[in-house]
Amino acid sequence: MMTIIHANTNRKWLPLYEALASDVRLRILELLADQPMNVKELAAALGLSSAIVTMHTKKLETGGLIRSELVRRGGGTHKMCSLAVSRVDLAIPMPSEQERVREFQEVSIPVGHYTRCEVNPTCGLATTESVIGQFDDPRYFFEPERMRAQILWFGHGFVEYRLPNYVLPGQVLEEIEITLEIGSEAPGTRENWPSDIHFYLNDTLLGVWTSPGDPGEGRGILTPAWWTVNQYGWLKMVRITKSGTFIDGQILSSVTLDDIVMTRNDWALRVEVPVNAAHVGGITLYGEGFGNYNQDIVFRTYRQSNS
Repeated sequence: MMTIIHANTNRKWLPLYEALASDVRLRILELLADQPMNVKELAAALGLSSAIVTMHTKKLETGGLIRSELVRRGGGTHKMCSLAVSRVDLAIPMPSEQERVREFQEVSIPVGHYTRCEVNPTCGLATTESVIGQFDDPRYFFEPERMRAQILWFGHGFVEYRLPNYVLPGQVLEEIEITLEIGSEAPGTRENWPSDIHFYLNDTLLGVWTSPGDPGEGRGILTPAWWTVNQYGWLKMVRITKSGTFIDGQILSSVTLDDIVMTRNDWALRVEVPVNAAHVGGITLYGEGFGNYNQDIVFRTYRQSNS
């Protein structure tokens, strides 16, 4: 299973940055995104010798970006290379970080672990092995097996997730960060299929992001081979701060942390496309094993510590 590397300017990450600092090695990563390959196959695709490609793959392994394993194939044993990570996050230090420490609590919640929903066709759920129930039948959104779902989609409506609130009395909440892979839901797939996706936290509307479509040109990096419809979405990061709400660093609304009523035990996160939205293009949520990012919904609360 691929992971996410959370890197920073600590010198231990130099092998990672060295691995990325090469056009050839970036081309190898692009080739391995389609399928695992051995050194000979990579060399042929790149027009280089096997010895040179071996040197490059060793640097990629040292940097933690790819893995290799011996596989029996065609009567022989081959050293197959494949991607080891789905994303690299780089945290750049801020001057204020030298003066104080920000602590955070992270919760990762599978897309099938919603506590409330109201969905309308087209709709459905699936694991990486099979569809849950039948397409376009909302009843299966209440099927117990939906807890195993790693992808879900619907034409309009909502799903709501409840997450534990680990912020203790006396702690200063500084920021909430929500990361998820999401897109529209078109019948089949359609690149141009806008959808006004509403984000709510504790019943407060954080803002509306218009998804451009439901991409189907090219397969998702993680999407199972048997899956033929929704392939991948966009990795979106919603941040609620004391100065407003942002999506991927751009202002989404003027809603601040002070505007959200914080309950003692939990948070309620809802993603919704209302039937009366300007663009009713549905929602597809991608969890581990689908799309281009090997993660579920990640919810972080940052708080200040005087330690």
